[in-house]
Amino acid sequence: MRRAYLCGWDAQTQRSFEHRRAWVRDRVKELAGVFGVHVFSYTVMHNHLHVILSTDPRLVRGWTDEEVAQRWLRIFPGPGGRRGHPPEAAAVAAFCREPERVARVRERLADVSWFMRCLNEPIARRANREDDCTGRFWEGRFKCQRLDDSGALLACMAYVDLNPVRAGLAATPEASEFTSAEDRSAAHRARRQLALDPAAETAPNAAQEALREQARTESQRDHWLVAFPAANTPVTIDDPRTWLYGFNTEDYLQLLDQTGRELRTGKRGHISDDLRPILERLDLDAEAWVDTIARYGSLFHRLTGKLHALRAWARAKNLAWLHGHRGARQLYATPA
Repeated sequence: MRRAYLCGWDAQTQRSFEHRRAWVRDRVKELAGVFGVHVFSYTVMHNHLHVILSTDPRLVRGWTDEEVAQRWLRIFPGPGGRRGHPPEAAAVAAFCREPERVARVRERLADVSWFMRCLNEPIARRANREDDCTGRFWEGRFKCQRLDDSGALLACMAYVDLNPVRAGLAATPEASEFTSAEDRSAAHRARRQLALDPAAETAPNAAQEALREQARTESQRDHWLVAFPAANTPVTIDDPRTWLYGFNTEDYLQLLDQTGRELRTGKRGHISDDLRPILERLDLDAEAWVDTIARYGSLFHRLTGKLHALRAWARAKNLAWLHGHRGARQLYATPA
């Protein structure tokens, strides 16, 4: 039987399983390049995972049969194939000769359940070999929460990215290992460094070139996450960046930093005047923001959104009540 810290330090055996957090992060990143999903945020903790994603069936429907086959065979290569590598042309051609299979796989590539299945199974197999045991890695099936608007998304992103800070595992978001906050912070710093580093009039020495190459590598750490749109960048309604429209990477990182500092004090906290417009544009209550993020996990369950969205969801599911009304009144400036 496994103990609670699946990816941390096991005091009983005096062994560290911290490397498994990299397994999980790398697998999420790999699948983001295969499935028709967009990843907004993630955090790999010692005994659980948070990931915010959106499926994009329209994107998947636009793929050719060959692209569907190539993507699927990268994760399920079949006899003679190599997982994670481009499939052989013959395997792709054979796949495409089965239109029913192509249609079935096309649906799976836009399905959250299949995404999680393809994430969990390889991690369990690797951990089972390491632990010399069998069975599941995570305790049970994943829990899914719907985010109804951009304000709900921003609150959930902050909650996910600040999990290590809330748990006392990191002092700041950028120091939170295996989180999208760490990736975005590192990439943002590297891009600023490259932008401020003018091209040398003479050829750089080996040390300078090594530093620049390192900065170029770091600047791509968040390329697989949904990017905050640059100022004055047109974004179509089908673009997942529309959910993040109205603020940029710098805004988000500053908001995370201040929220994290307030969370560490253990007080209700407040948001400074220069960051309040970020929240006000999304109709979020700036006064209650820090307290909302601190208690987000208990405020919402199946849906995060305004009261009308909660009531509509309850009617659609033939439910008399849906948990989250108190959270909606706290999160939004106008919760109705």
